[in-house]
Amino acid sequence: MTGGAYASLWAMVVALGVYHGLNPGMGWPLAVANGLTAKRGAAVFATAAPLAAGHFVAMAIVLVPFALLAAYADWSTPIRIAAGAAVTLFGAYRFVDRRHPRFIARVRPTQVAWWSLLIATAHGAGLMLVPVALGLCTATPVDPSLPHAALMRSMNASLTTAVADSLVHTLAMSGAGLAMAWSVYRYLGLRILTRSWLDLDKVWGASLVLTGATSVALALSA
Repeated sequence: MTGGAYASLWAMVVALGVYHGLNPGMGWPLAVANGLTAKRGAAVFATAAPLAAGHFVAMAIVLVPFALLAAYADWSTPIRIAAGAAVTLFGAYRFVDRRHPRFIARVRPTQVAWWSLLIATAHGAGLMLVPVALGLCTATPVDPSLPHAALMRSMNASLTTAVADSLVHTLAMSGAGLAMAWSVYRYLGLRILTRSWLDLDKVWGASLVLTGATSVALALSA
């Protein structure tokens, strides 16, 4: 993989983080609500930490297993194709069926991190990042016929990459979401939510399909 392609994958990790952060379904309206309830701007920033923690865990629990499998170079292409197909199918499902699990709505406001984990998982946010993460993990594949120590080093490198993907993505998501929440809280006001609220469920589904299809195409051409 060329340096430009490698950098492009990291750029996609950041771009998907920004996209997730700007999506109101990922939680920034909760930060606005907490700020208005507490009547202080610090409450907006305080909400960002548990939202980020939940999102990070949602990313990691999906990416880490795929990253460990990616260490087996002989199976890297089938794994990437399978992951891309799974993202595509889930996106098609989200595009058609936009209902949200009812149990998510019953999570108490004090359990923001838990809510963030559930909502990111239900929306397939981690699944969307899998094809990009696999591309980074398989950038320098290792032959599984090599000694055990070499294979373990490869798996450790893949694990590190998966955690780094989750962290970088979450930082981008948190930054974008916090910027949006603060803008609404401090400058735009709640009226912007009634005037400009967008139903992003179809956009989310379409983006999953596009990400999955692109991943399959790249895996087949590798």
